[in-house]
Amino acid sequence: MEGGIAAQIIFDLLFLTTFDVIFLVYSCYMKKYILFLIPVFLVVNCSTKSESQEKITTLFQFPKKVKEVSGVAWYNDLIWSIQDSGNSNEVFGFDVLGEMKEKIEVNGASNIDWEDITSDKNGNLYIGDFGNNDNDRKDLTIYKLAVSDYSKVAEKITFYYPEQKDFPAKKKDKLYDCEAFFLYQNHFYLFTKNRSKGFDGTSLIYKIPAVAGNHMAKLIGKIKTCSSYNLCVITGAAISPDEKQVVLLSHDRIWLLENFKNDNFSAGMMTELELKHYSQKEGICFKNNETLLIADEKDKKTGGNLYEVNLKKLKSKS
Repeated sequence: MEGGIAAQIIFDLLFLTTFDVIFLVYSCYMKKYILFLIPVFLVVNCSTKSESQEKITTLFQFPKKVKEVSGVAWYNDLIWSIQDSGNSNEVFGFDVLGEMKEKIEVNGASNIDWEDITSDKNGNLYIGDFGNNDNDRKDLTIYKLAVSDYSKVAEKITFYYPEQKDFPAKKKDKLYDCEAFFLYQNHFYLFTKNRSKGFDGTSLIYKIPAVAGNHMAKLIGKIKTCSSYNLCVITGAAISPDEKQVVLLSHDRIWLLENFKNDNFSAGMMTELELKHYSQKEGICFKNNETLLIADEKDKKTGGNLYEVNLKKLKSKS
């Protein structure tokens, strides 16, 4: 009898809130289970915390003025970051210790909703002003900042989704927000953020030429993550320096795409890797072929940090 009760208590402890634990400990004390419960609770919580620490390492906290980081890129030993709607049209460069080395206002670019930033091998930066929460924008833009002068727009690339017929899109068709892109073989690849009623994890993959002008985005595929919006919506993307791996980010996990041919990403192998760390993660980039940098937004007392993840270790622990 007592063994069965103890087993049920262990199972239930995995899902308790702080209030539940206090109440249960008090109740069990009255039933003389207190000495059994406390060690179990500590083991469950400590093991979960240590597992998270093994998978993701905090490098530094962004300053208060940069609390809504929406994208990061790595170039010349600096983490280049931007913020989304409601913030300035500035790019920031931080070293790996968190010291701000660069703060540059971008002339000729308005920040309607900057959602991601990427770079090419020459050090040019590209800012994706394509946040589209309400699926009603007709001014989707990517700004190119030349490595010779990040303070002004070198090229302006605008685009549209030909599949979108209504502005705003109908609730069941809200597939045209975007927070994730990268540059590959002279084209931008965008992974849309699904805001549709009846979310099922579907993300559309669009291809856009990396040249100035107004372009029709080409739908080249779809992927499906998982069915929980809070866990499965895509908030960032990056491609490795050797161009053999693509990562997609959500709030507590990433999806690793490998073994794809050319830009047929959806036909490659997709592996889900849990970080065991939930926050409003918005930006991801490769530091090298095995190291990821991830940024999250500040939310009250949590977040606002830059993290490092070793992809090889993450794969081995998943």
